[in-house]
Amino acid sequence: MARHDMDRPTLKISYNAPVALTFALLSLLALVANHFTNGWANANLFSVYQCSLGDPLAWFRFFGHVLGHSGYSHYIGNIVLVLVLGPNLEDRFGSWNVMWAILFTAVVSGLVQFVFFPGTALLGASGIVFMMILLSSFGGVRNGTIPTTLILVAVFYLGGELWDAIFVRDNVSQLTHIIGGLCGTVLGFALSGRR
Repeated sequence: MARHDMDRPTLKISYNAPVALTFALLSLLALVANHFTNGWANANLFSVYQCSLGDPLAWFRFFGHVLGHSGYSHYIGNIVLVLVLGPNLEDRFGSWNVMWAILFTAVVSGLVQFVFFPGTALLGASGIVFMMILLSSFGGVRNGTIPTTLILVAVFYLGGELWDAIFVRDNVSQLTHIIGGLCGTVLGFALSGRR
């Protein structure tokens, strides 16, 4: 074997961010399932809404609603950001902590929807995305100092979402974005303090 063949670097594909990648794949499977069931999957598995807690699927929906999306563009809009933010978060805080952050944010946003908005359903990963955005801002938190970038992200983000919630009428749940951002902030302080 020639020497130059042994020195050639080999390229490998790595599953570098298992939580973000698995979340993206599960969301894609939910999207495909919804397509092939003519909307049954979103209505029964991947949306959270007020219903009887005697329904066993109600408990799954508190988590599952973050996997559901109304269509491909909704899916891509959220999942691209999950795939951009997720690897850095998993490197900084660990995959296990990021998984629990996603589950925590899903349950909190699901409970708020269930309790306070009985006439509407919620689905999509935007709360997870905004949790990740705020959690990412904690990258510079060290030795008890809060970076100015974190403050600006929080002010611009929360201010923009509050503005939209008051003055913009659309099918976007700004409250879910705010809840996701607040979850990211709380988790960021908790995880940064632990490290």
